[in-house]
Order: sequence, then C-alpha cells, then structure tokens
Amino acid sequence: MMNDILSYKSYYASVHYSSTDDVFFGKILAINDLVTFEGDSVKALKIAFEEAVEDYLETCAEIGKVPDKTYKGTFNVRVPADLHKQAALFAAVHNLTLNDFVKKALAFTLAHKESTDFSARLEEDNLQPA
Repeated sequence: MMNDILSYKSYYASVHYSSTDDVFFGKILAINDLVTFEGDSVKALKIAFEEAVEDYLETCAEIGKVPDKTYKGTFNVRVPADLHKQAALFAAVHNLTLNDFVKKALAFTLAHKESTDFSARLEEDNLQPA
C-alpha cells in the first residue's frame, strides 16, 4: 500500500498537506527536473498533478529532452553492522555474492509488493532481521 503517492501515465508524485497554508502540494518523482504542483482540495491536487505531467512531457518533447531520470544501477546502502554481517553470512552460505543477494532481495520484494503491506511490516519488524 502506498501512502501520499499519486500516479498518472506511469509517473508518480509524492504529496503532502500544509496546515499552515491550508494547501496540498506535491512533486513529480523519478524525473530529471523539479516539478511541483498544488491544490486546495484533493480533486484540485489531482488535476494539478496531471497538468504538471502533461506540461512537463510537452516541454521535454519541444526541447528534445528525455523526461525520465536515468538510473546508473549502483547506489550505496547504509545498514546496521549486525544486518550487514547477517546478509554477508546468508549470501556466503547460499553461494552468492552480497551484491547478488541484495539484488535478489530487492527483486523479490518488488515482485511481491502487491501482496504485502510493506509499510506495516517495516514498522512491525523495526527493520530487524529474523
């Protein structure tokens, strides 16, 4: 289950509410630029998001720019030392590199994202390994 996320045409946005300004606001995720939008109701927020996506795609097409963020396929992950040790041992026991184990764990989680309330599990488990 995703919270505070809108989707339109395979684009996603994080959304929030400002009680100070009494407005909903958001930004489009996984693109090469910062594109924000806002609305004074959920309906207005959704319309503003869709318009922001359309405007961004149109602008990118006009200037010949690829709108989607390019990912290198590498990133650093910081974990507690004990979790690192357990992951390294698990990988070794299963004849995997730590990198291959992490790739498989990510792929498994994403393949099962619809059948698991991941957010609740993270809070319940407090990110502790079994």
